[in-house]
Amino acid sequence: METKKYSSYKQIEEDLEILKLEREIYYQKTLLSINKTKESILPSKSVSLLGNLYQNVFSGTYGTILKIAIPYVINWYINRKRGD
Repeated sequence: METKKYSSYKQIEEDLEILKLEREIYYQKTLLSINKTKESILPSKSVSLLGNLYQNVFSGTYGTILKIAIPYVINWYINRKRGD
């Protein structure tokens, strides 16, 4: 990189202003990239809606019955006799 020669302080200030703006642009790009990464990692609203649905279904009397019945159904399915 060649050393730039300036003939006035105004030229120096203009280059410093350009560098300052470039630095701000790179900073904002970095923030945007971080936010996109967070969004891709964190669960979306649809997952949260499924969680709410799960909580609503498995709460109360109906949920208690399901919580008791599901292990029995799974156990029956695993241990059922298979036809030859």
